[in-house]
Amino acid sequence: MKSKSQSDSERILRATAIFPLAIFIGAVWMLPRISAGAAYRYAAPWAPTLGVELSCLVDGLSLLMILIISGVGFFVSLYSADYLHGHHHLGRFYFFLHAFMLSMLGIVIADNLMALFVAWELTTIFSYLLIGFEHDQEDSRASARMALLVTGAGGMAMLVGFLLLRIAADTFEISRMVAVASQIQTHSFYGAILITIVIGAFTKSAQFPFHFWLPRAMAAPTPISAFLHSATMVKGGIYLLARFHPILGGTPQWTTLLIVTGAITAVGGAIMSTGESDLKKILAYTTLMALGILTMFLGGSATPSLTAAMTFLLVHALYKSSLFLVAGIIDHQAGSRQVEKLGGLLDVMPFTAFAAFAAGLSMAGFPLFFGFIGKEIMYKGALAEPILSGLATTAAVCANALMVAVAGILMVKPFLGRRGRYPGPVREATVSMWCGPVVLGGLGILFGIIPDWVATWLIEPAVRSFHFTTDTIELSLFHGINLPLLLSVITLGGGIAIYLAQRPVRRVVQWGGERLPVSGSRMYDLIIEGIYRLGNLQNHLIQNGSLHRYFLMVAATFIITTGYSFLSRTAKFPAPVFQMLAWREWMIALIIMAAVGMVITARSRLLAISALGIVGASCALIFLNFGAPDVALTQLLVETLTLIIASIVLLRMPGLTAAPVRKTLTRKLMDGVLATSAGILITTLLLAVLTTNLDRSITRFYEQQSYLAAHGRNIVNVILVDFRSMDTLGEIIVVATAGLAGYALILNGGRK
Repeated sequence: MKSKSQSDSERILRATAIFPLAIFIGAVWMLPRISAGAAYRYAAPWAPTLGVELSCLVDGLSLLMILIISGVGFFVSLYSADYLHGHHHLGRFYFFLHAFMLSMLGIVIADNLMALFVAWELTTIFSYLLIGFEHDQEDSRASARMALLVTGAGGMAMLVGFLLLRIAADTFEISRMVAVASQIQTHSFYGAILITIVIGAFTKSAQFPFHFWLPRAMAAPTPISAFLHSATMVKGGIYLLARFHPILGGTPQWTTLLIVTGAITAVGGAIMSTGESDLKKILAYTTLMALGILTMFLGGSATPSLTAAMTFLLVHALYKSSLFLVAGIIDHQAGSRQVEKLGGLLDVMPFTAFAAFAAGLSMAGFPLFFGFIGKEIMYKGALAEPILSGLATTAAVCANALMVAVAGILMVKPFLGRRGRYPGPVREATVSMWCGPVVLGGLGILFGIIPDWVATWLIEPAVRSFHFTTDTIELSLFHGINLPLLLSVITLGGGIAIYLAQRPVRRVVQWGGERLPVSGSRMYDLIIEGIYRLGNLQNHLIQNGSLHRYFLMVAATFIITTGYSFLSRTAKFPAPVFQMLAWREWMIALIIMAAVGMVITARSRLLAISALGIVGASCALIFLNFGAPDVALTQLLVETLTLIIASIVLLRMPGLTAAPVRKTLTRKLMDGVLATSAGILITTLLLAVLTTNLDRSITRFYEQQSYLAAHGRNIVNVILVDFRSMDTLGEIIVVATAGLAGYALILNGGRK
């Protein structure tokens, strides 16, 4: 029994459903103006120096998505409080849910590429948190990680496409790119832009070959599956393709890529759905089918094709979210999602049964349902395409026939079949759980009765916002006796035949799935395993605990990259003119060479560090000889302090152990080559600098301002103390912190 405080908390969380409801009401308020062809746009400076605005646009396409996101979000918010009642992280769930909802709204209203990308990545992050909500289960964590890696990688590819698109269009604003679409499509970057942006859309909308993450994401709680994987997140890629259709679409590359990929995904998802017996897995694969259909028709350019895409976008959001919520109710009340274990639920769960039949018949495309209208316009659109019309029509018929069979599996056995064996008494769910699927499923009936209203207020504004045409856009329950009607009859007949043979069909699909030589999920596992092996190899070769190897890698990288850059950009520079060196300069050079020789041949760490200190002190003498006493003093102090601290530490370390002669010679030879190469490179760079005409404008600025503005005659000191005061303060803090850390280590080393 729940405590009073827990019940109060759940009531408060349920009340947060007002948030998506308010957004839905606001969207409805905008509907008359949007349906009349207007749009709302707002822009504010964001990064003006980069030409980036924080701009928002609400047109017909955006409004349709807002209505779907907020409408389904409202019912999911009501549903979740009872579905997850008693869960100790329910508050966290609602935070993630509504944060994801805001992120999706950010995607569909963004008119700026950078704003869209930020919202896009936020949906990736919050979907990861929602899919892995049951984080104590390994399957949830693995599924969330897979979704994050696949969609995150796609987002990175999409970002590259956005940056290339900015170069081609000379703007970050999506609405302004439409006017220069021909310029973009003839640009040399068009192919790269198309591929990278489409990869982003395909990964988010689970298109082949990135389809495998969506069925695995069913490890999430059912409300998440209903919201993310039927109505919102997976529609993000579909929205992106629709939004960029007037910018990138209409080319043979666009059409071929989207129609072929969509057809493979649609037919493949539909086939795989018939091999499952878990309600959520069945719905996951039918979602793949729907997303493939949407992608396929967005690849077209004819008005019927794009009308079919927008119609099916709404059809699918209604029936699939309803069916997911129904699956959750069945699992919650009956204790199982396995079709073979269910039956006889009609008598005890009448409201849930109504929702299941309303949504299922719309999914199957039966006459008088909104799904039937969507299927009719779908066939009309496929037949109207000038490119790959046969492929699109065949794929649509096959996928829809399989959906008829799947709809029968979802409806008949659980509700009309022989009563199953349940662990306890089964009763209807609470009102807050069944009202959502009932309303969403009922809309499939209502919209089938008033298709002209739906076309005028929802579908036509959405289509015209990204497809500029004077063609009439209409939806009708009956278009006359024609080829689309004949295809609908074939679809229903074929679907019923597949349903009657569901058991052998399921066995064949399962048998074929087990014997596939390769699959997306297996490829993902191989890639992840390869990354782990590469990481272990890198760790063994580089991050092995050897300071010598660390320095070797850093120095070698510097020499190779800097040397290559210098040689590739500098063809020739004049030889420098050496002046005669004074005797004291020769003496300093000889002392440095002798000290370096002592460092190389020393058998004691203390002797080596002392000889290295001589090199540093000799550098201080060079500074002093050339008139920089302050720099010389700083160098001498640093060398002295380093020598003292290093000596104290080295006295507490064991002596050097004798290494094999061959190993020692190899290591010294490698170190010698590295040191010589570094010396040659630095010397060459300095000589090149000496023979280059330097821009002395900064030097003149400091010369003029040091005394007048900072009242100091020592330019170096003035730069450090006045012009770079914050930088110098930071360096002092770093040095002081390092000194305190060294002091603490020395003290700690003397304790037992």
